[in-house]
Amino acid sequence: MHGAARQYRIAATAGNGEPPSGFASRASPQCRRHSRAKPVWIDDETKGSPVRLILSNDDGVDAAGLSALAAAVRPFGEPFVVAPAGPQSGVGHQVTTGDAILVDRLAAACWSVAGTPADCARLALTELVPDAAWLLAGINHGANLGADIYTSGTVAAVREAALLGYRGCAVSHYVGRGRSVDWALATQRLTPVLDDLLRRPLEAGHFWSVNLPHPDHDHETPIVFCGLDTRPHGVRYRRDGDRYRYDGDYHARPRQAGRDVEVCMSGSIAVTKVTLEIAAP
Repeated sequence: MHGAARQYRIAATAGNGEPPSGFASRASPQCRRHSRAKPVWIDDETKGSPVRLILSNDDGVDAAGLSALAAAVRPFGEPFVVAPAGPQSGVGHQVTTGDAILVDRLAAACWSVAGTPADCARLALTELVPDAAWLLAGINHGANLGADIYTSGTVAAVREAALLGYRGCAVSHYVGRGRSVDWALATQRLTPVLDDLLRRPLEAGHFWSVNLPHPDHDHETPIVFCGLDTRPHGVRYRRDGDRYRYDGDYHARPRQAGRDVEVCMSGSIAVTKVTLEIAAP
C-alpha cells in the first residue's frame, strides 16, 4: 500500500493497517459514529459475513448528510467511509490521474481523500475496501434529478462504482426554498428504501438514484419508481459588465409527468434505476 509506484499516499497509519495509538481522538464525530456501527443484516453472497458498504459523497467527510446515510445503512451492513476532504459539489465525474492523492485515515473505517468523489470511489474499490458489496453516496444536500446526474459528484461516485462492476446507490435530498433539512427524518425516510433496494437484484451497468422530497410534514412518504426527467434546466444568467452569474430557478424547473423531477418535488421519494450509456443495448 505504501509502494513508490502508487498514485496516492495513506497518512497517519501505524504500518499494520491500523491507526496509530491515540489516533481516534482526532477523528471527526461523524467518523467516530461510522466506525461504531454494528451491522446485523447478512447478504447471501457473503456466506455469513457482514456486507461491507462504502459510503461517500460530494459534500465532504464532515457533512451531516453523510452521517445521516451512515445511520440509515447501519441495519444492513458494515460501513466504510471514503469521502472527499472538503466540498466537491458539482465536479461531475472528474478524476485525478496526474498527481498523487493524499488519503488520510481518520479512524479504523474512515478515510478522508484530497480528491474528487470519483477518486474516492476508485480508491475505495481498488485499494481500501476492494471486497465491498456496494458503494452508496450521499445524502447529498440538494436533489440530483434529471440532468443533474451529469454534474453531481455524488452520482459520479456511484457511476464510477458501476463502471468498475460494483453495485451502487446515490441518495440526494431536495431542499425546499428557504428551508433546512431534518437529517434525522431523512434517515427515517431512507431506511425502508434501502431495505428494499439492497435486497433487489441489480444487473451490471446500472445503479440506483434516490431523491428524498422535502414535504412540510413528517408523515409516511410514498416511494415511487420512475424514470429520469429528460428536459434541461431553464438555464439563464444575469450579466454584470463582463461577468455572468447563473440565475436559474431550480425549484421552477420544467417537469415531465411521472418522472423523477415531478415525483420528488410533489412530495414522494423518487427511485430511479439509471443505465450507464456504455451498457445500453
